[in-house]
Amino acid sequence: MEVWLPGISSLSIESNNNYGYNYYYSLMDRLVMDNFPVLLYGMEQPAEYDLLASKESSFEELLLLEGTDEDKKEIEGESLEYGEDAIHLDKSLEEAFLAENGMVHENQEIEERAEEYGETGQQLPDITVFHEVEEPLFRYRWDTLQSYEELVKAFYAIDSTTKAGEDLLSADKLLNKDMRMQGGNENPQILIYHTHSQEAFADSIPNDSSTSIVGAGEKLAQVLREKYGYNVIHHTVSYDAESRDYAYSNALPGIEQILAENPTIEVVIDLHRDAVPEDKKLVIDLQGRPTAQFMFFNGLSRTAKNGAIEYLENPYLDDNLAFSFQMQTASNEYYPGIARRIYLKAYRYNMHLRPKSLLIELGAQTNTVEEIMNAIDPLAHVLNLVFIGDVPDVD
Repeated sequence: MEVWLPGISSLSIESNNNYGYNYYYSLMDRLVMDNFPVLLYGMEQPAEYDLLASKESSFEELLLLEGTDEDKKEIEGESLEYGEDAIHLDKSLEEAFLAENGMVHENQEIEERAEEYGETGQQLPDITVFHEVEEPLFRYRWDTLQSYEELVKAFYAIDSTTKAGEDLLSADKLLNKDMRMQGGNENPQILIYHTHSQEAFADSIPNDSSTSIVGAGEKLAQVLREKYGYNVIHHTVSYDAESRDYAYSNALPGIEQILAENPTIEVVIDLHRDAVPEDKKLVIDLQGRPTAQFMFFNGLSRTAKNGAIEYLENPYLDDNLAFSFQMQTASNEYYPGIARRIYLKAYRYNMHLRPKSLLIELGAQTNTVEEIMNAIDPLAHVLNLVFIGDVPDVD
């Protein structure tokens, strides 16, 4: 517009001086631009990507987009999911392990008892037992995953709004970062919180936070404390009760205060649930338990077009990526099929507060509360594996 219609451009800027002419258009603009369809098409692209493409985007505008875009995916169809031919989806590996340890028969007996109770009209409580997998069901061959292209193909889904590259993603770099817990449990070690605390599930009870993502966070904190001995703070303050807009910027001061008061915290986990089409369900059968899948999520603080977003600098980006990658590797090797691909997007999502920061999408709105709670056990186990350094070396 500045080149071909400077008069209209000037009017637009004056009438929309809070946002600039790329954000809103007056009726006059629209009537005039109907005669210039190519320019009109460019103007009508989502405001999100106009802002991402502009180095002049304000910090406030970027924070608004960050708070509202997490569930928006500019990515092809099922690219977040692994295909059935993926090596870590080979169910025979899991079945062989369970049979070797007698777990299949144990859970089969429980299911048979449940059927017997069902025939008599009585209901047997869900007592299917979760068993930690003690050894990996398979090991990645890192000699075949040394190229950037192969690594992305095996582990990542990259949103079209951002870009990665060999400078960020290499097996050597990601696996050799030390993600072990350094301090003891006499002081807080882990913080769990929820930028989007209002996220719920298919059968969540309204106004009952124990059946929402907050309830899942409480169970994760409990398992990490009671089973693995970690000192965990579960922060349940809501930052999105009225709106998801600016949820990350709303949460930032509160999380910074907790970290300032508890400098021994090494791990920060922002626990969410994903949004998927209503006909899609993220669930697997794990040891006879319907279990929600989860996904690790990283913000790269860079756009596909202009590179680094200066407003959203993250000095711990390499550490964040190593943390999610080691979590993904352990999930795939110990519990094939439970993890979707690591999703990379453009913003920061408050992952700049600690090197070991993790954003987890636990299931989606179509999962039941039971499926979500069942996923906590393997998720906690995988966290512990990374914290004790039980991840494979590249060498």
